[in-house]
Amino acid sequence: MAVTIKEIASECGVSEQAVRAWCRRNHVAKDAKGSFAISETIKTAIYQHYRAIEGKEVSQHAKASCETCENSETVLISMLQKELDLKNKQLAVKDKQIEELNARLAESSAALVAAQQTAQAAQALHAGTIQQQLAGEIEVDQQRPEAEQKRSWFKKLFRG
Repeated sequence: MAVTIKEIASECGVSEQAVRAWCRRNHVAKDAKGSFAISETIKTAIYQHYRAIEGKEVSQHAKASCETCENSETVLISMLQKELDLKNKQLAVKDKQIEELNARLAESSAALVAAQQTAQAAQALHAGTIQQQLAGEIEVDQQRPEAEQKRSWFKKLFRG
C-alpha cells in the first residue's frame, strides 16, 4: 500500500517539507503525477533516518546531511570521472580510425591521379597512332599513279 509523505512526516514527527527535502537529497524518483514514489525500501530508509536523529540537535542533523551530501557528491563525481575517462578512450580510438581513413583516402587519391595520367597517356598514344595511320594512307594515295586513283570505288573498297 502506498504511503503518502504526509503520513510519513506525522509518524516521524517532522514536517512534510523535511521529508521532501530528504527525498530530493537522496534522489528519490518521482511518479507520473510528479510526487515522490515512496516504496517500502524508501519508507524504511526515511524512518531510520529520522529515528536515528531523534534526540540529537538540529545542527548535528545538518552536519550529517552535509556529510551524506558530500559522500553522494563524491560518488557522483567518481562515476562521472569514470564515464569521462571511458569517453576519452573512445575518442582516442575514433581519432586513430580517422587518421587511418585519411591515409587510405590519400593513397586512393594518389592511385586515382596515376590512373588518370595513364589513361591520358594511352589516349594520346592512340590518337598519335591514328594520326600516323591517316598520314600514311594520304602518303600512299599521293604515291599511286593517277590511273589507279581513278579506279572505281568498288575496286578501291576491296583493293582489287
